[in-house]
Amino acid sequence: MRLPRSGAGWTIAVFGVLAVVLGALGLIWPETQLRMLGFAVPAERGAGDYTGTFLMASSMASFNMGVYYLLATVTEWRAFFRFTVVFRLVTFTVFSIAVLADVAPDRFFAVAAWEGLGAVATAVGLWWDDRRSVSGSVSGAATTGAGPVPAADAAH
Repeated sequence: MRLPRSGAGWTIAVFGVLAVVLGALGLIWPETQLRMLGFAVPAERGAGDYTGTFLMASSMASFNMGVYYLLATVTEWRAFFRFTVVFRLVTFTVFSIAVLADVAPDRFFAVAAWEGLGAVATAVGLWWDDRRSVSGSVSGAATTGAGPVPAADAAH
């Protein structure tokens, strides 16, 4: 796999790798994942308790989402990067409300914080990449006599 080519790409790559790893963890050792999140792990589950099924589905979704993030990193899909900022902030809000409303254990706020900090990190990365691209275009034009370099070309 190619390394990310931008600051925002690195934030997306880190999230992607962690999503793949945590998704795999939930598929292989679901009890460990539940304990990490602060959920109870009873010795036996009662009839009609589909916690394991739900965790399997969530873990598979996490694994797949991680692959999507890594694909976006490799292709430097900046529209996807911007999209994730908005929806990770929505996720932060929903997960935080779940903790505050006692729907989820306090430890689950770490998941909300991860989403919120990840969104902010990607937003800062996008801003930094755009700023670097513009300043590189201006300085390149001054030294070579060429016109401004399109942002898509400046990143390569």
